Amino acid sequence: MRVLWNNRDYMLLWSGQVVSTLGSAASAVVYPLLILAMTQSAEAAGIAGALRAFPYLVFSLPGGALIDRWDRKRVMIWCDVGRGLATASIPLALWLDALTLAQLYLATFIEGSLFVFFNIAEVAALPRVVAREHLPEAAAQNDAGFAAVHIAGPALGTFLFGALGRAAPFVFDACSYAVSAASLLRIRTPFHTERKREARPLGPEVMEGLRWLWGNPLVRYMALLTGGLNLMNAGTTLMLIVLAKDMGARDSSIGLIFSIAGIGGIAGAVVGGQVQKRWRFGQVIVTLMAMNAVLFPLYALAPTPWLLGVVGGAIFFMSPIYNVVQFSYRLSIIPDELQGRVNSTFRLVAFGFMPLGAVLAGFVIEHYGAKACVFVLSCVMIALAALTAANRHVREAGPVASRSAA
Repeated sequence: MRVLWNNRDYMLLWSGQVVSTLGSAASAVVYPLLILAMTQSAEAAGIAGALRAFPYLVFSLPGGALIDRWDRKRVMIWCDVGRGLATASIPLALWLDALTLAQLYLATFIEGSLFVFFNIAEVAALPRVVAREHLPEAAAQNDAGFAAVHIAGPALGTFLFGALGRAAPFVFDACSYAVSAASLLRIRTPFHTERKREARPLGPEVMEGLRWLWGNPLVRYMALLTGGLNLMNAGTTLMLIVLAKDMGARDSSIGLIFSIAGIGGIAGAVVGGQVQKRWRFGQVIVTLMAMNAVLFPLYALAPTPWLLGVVGGAIFFMSPIYNVVQFSYRLSIIPDELQGRVNSTFRLVAFGFMPLGAVLAGFVIEHYGAKACVFVLSCVMIALAALTAANRHVREAGPVASRSAA
């Protein structure tokens, strides 16, 4: 880790994103609380979650090709500016007593759309800022920072929401985007190699990324598996909020539940890099999926809101380990000139299931209750674990280190 801490440009990138993620974590838990307060409808809150994720279906493939053409740093800065303005529109409307559900939907859609371009550019830029052999450590440090802010973020967001008013978490989030943009401006390393400026149609460039991913059966399956996990994640936040409310938890307590769960994420991020070095890819992924299948149904059995957080912490512990292993493997083998296109294709699949997950959770909770949602998502998790254990490409995959030299 010392090498990374001495890498000025990586630390600027990392610290800016930690602050930005803190703002997003503070506002993310407040979105469904605000919509539930305005509408008393879980379906309406689920639709907002779907709109945040839906842009990946629309913009992911062309976005990847464009990121491989455009200046990645400039794209990230303008995306931060746009997301900050979209978020700032919410407190402005609240102060004017003019906030509507339609505006919340539009703001979350704009945020989600710009996140697509920002995220693809950030992933494509990371191998330029960090040496290839340090990618697993960088992935682990990223997850550690993000896990830490996911402890503080929900509690901070619900505190601001309750103590300073509904606008406060969104003001904080908008300011966090400004910090991210400022950190990017100070980075000196180019975010891409020299490129040949060719006037090529966008379609063939998109197909290059699709063909590369489709031709690698392990990366292809991991995209589908990550999509299944994200389908569940998209519904889990709303599910936990409603489970906690059914137990009588107040809004401020709900933020602390997510903070307790986030402690598990930090622990997983701390050990993620070591797990990646000591065990084979297949061993790690199959084991993590089996453990998730065992733990997820426990949400329905938790008797108190705090135990919801403990179960969440056990599940969150595995998430950064999964991310470090699959992320570092993927980045280590994708050519730089294809990073944007291949990662956008991966993320199209990985994030494309999230709108379905958000709408599914909202529908099931609205009509059948939060515990029924636990049952449905548990069935999805068990199916994913079984498919992963049966996939020979996952089982036979070696350590990431051996792939990095390829």
